[in-house]
Amino acid sequence: MAEYEADGPLAQQIAAVIPYYPFKNIERFYDIQGLLHHPELFGRVCDAMARRYKAMGVTKILGFEARGFLFTPVAIAMNVPFIMLRKKGKMPNTISSTPYTKEYAGVDAMCIQRGAVVPGDKVVLIDDLVATGGTLCSGIELVKACGAQVIECGCMVELRFLKGRERCIAAGAGNVWGFIHEDLLTTKAQLPDGYIDDGEAH
Repeated sequence: MAEYEADGPLAQQIAAVIPYYPFKNIERFYDIQGLLHHPELFGRVCDAMARRYKAMGVTKILGFEARGFLFTPVAIAMNVPFIMLRKKGKMPNTISSTPYTKEYAGVDAMCIQRGAVVPGDKVVLIDDLVATGGTLCSGIELVKACGAQVIECGCMVELRFLKGRERCIAAGAGNVWGFIHEDLLTTKAQLPDGYIDDGEAH
């Protein structure tokens, strides 16, 4: 379907409003806040994702702290539960993934509440961006530990050169869907005078 075609017409419109900044000591940090300034575009992509995943028989949508939480409208449109994947120590009654190396700096682990995903569930893991795939793989590990199936990892942006797709497939994901690839993301942010890269690892 053209609406959720990777790098298709809708993806091109969205790419044009996602600027990149020098941030966290990387040259191109893609800022999804640009999309959130355009609610009509954001609504269209959430609707397209909902149609995609409803057709796949997905039973639950799982989103990663924090930007993955932006995609709760996908679950609402599908009338399925939205399950939070949070960093260790942020919510009660959880199981934790093994630690993973974050894209920018440091080591982290993800958690899911016990009973939130059960055997037989067909889930999609959603985040704003897939880079090295470390965060997504922690979610895949948790879903498998719950006896469920990761139908797809769905991300607004996929940085193909970092090979996160291959890592997620190897970890057990059925597919990785990257809506926009880095070749389309050419909008350079207009930096104010005195701009400082004050990004911190989280």
